[in-house]
Amino acid sequence: MKYLLVSFVVIVVILSCKKDKVMYEPTPYELEIPSHFPQMIIPEDNPMTVEGVELGRKLFYEKKLSGDNTISCAACHAPASAFSDPNQFSTGIDGIQGARNSMALINLGWNDSFFWDGRSHSLEEQILRPVEDPIEMHDTWKNVVSELNASLEYKNMFFKAFGSAGIDSTRGAKAIAQFLRTMISGSSKYDVMYKYENGLPLSSSEQSIYSSITLNEWGGYDLFKSLNGADCFHCHNGPLMQVKKFSNNGLDATFSDLGRGAITGNPNDNGKFKVPTLRNIAYSAPYMHDGRFTTLDEVINHYSSGVVMSPTIDPLIEYASQGGVGLDFTERNLVKAFLMTLSDESFINNPAFQEPN
Repeated sequence: MKYLLVSFVVIVVILSCKKDKVMYEPTPYELEIPSHFPQMIIPEDNPMTVEGVELGRKLFYEKKLSGDNTISCAACHAPASAFSDPNQFSTGIDGIQGARNSMALINLGWNDSFFWDGRSHSLEEQILRPVEDPIEMHDTWKNVVSELNASLEYKNMFFKAFGSAGIDSTRGAKAIAQFLRTMISGSSKYDVMYKYENGLPLSSSEQSIYSSITLNEWGGYDLFKSLNGADCFHCHNGPLMQVKKFSNNGLDATFSDLGRGAITGNPNDNGKFKVPTLRNIAYSAPYMHDGRFTTLDEVINHYSSGVVMSPTIDPLIEYASQGGVGLDFTERNLVKAFLMTLSDESFINNPAFQEPN
């Protein structure tokens, strides 16, 4: 009995000295979604939290995600360029250029395919790829996690973001995805035009913006939507100014880049690429998947008279056989005036999206 009593006391002492597992409850993040936007579907396994967004923002600008600690996600997605790359092709840490222009990061929370060819189906999946791509950041997630684990600041931030200790690639991707979902652009002159057109109430500030909309901007909008005008709305419409589809928009007769076809293996997808949003298009030059056009004028000229026929041409480009919609000089300027209404300065200058101090 004596030995049993001693053993019991020892066990009690050990258990009383054992530290309780520390847990933390992250703070729910309330997205500010414009009233005329659809609701954003958030993955159940990656709820938005204040701490997760903060961590994601820091990781987005973190150069430790690259093999030589010289570039971050922001290196190819600059705020002033609507979070795209002003260069035709981005250059990775080994001095190798890619073959496609970096897409603008705008309203990604409403997308369900990513990259120009749609090879990723979630933000979280897409984020994992550039770190290990040999022509981009050329690192391994194992190395990245090791570097982040060496930082007490990051250990604490991951703990607060996910409620328990641990750094890994999945959590890193989830945090960056949370940050990207906050990057919502919905405060342009076009938004006021859209709301007015659809009978939605305007705030006092929007009433003021409405009064400043010019006849040329309205005229350009009419042409943009017209089947007998610029005929752009089949691929670009609604609050997001983007239709979820892959399209061959008549850039080439033959394809050096198969685009969606290289992913699906279906010849009918050759030359098709993801339709991008037109929001903030004035900031995001150069244009097209390969950045071949440096100005909006070149883009408008392409659809007016430069469309090239090929077997997979989008059938909704109704005047493709004629080379395009045939806009005259005045009409082209009107369309350009409308495209400029898609600029949202509050988006590119939002301090919440800039590099943290």
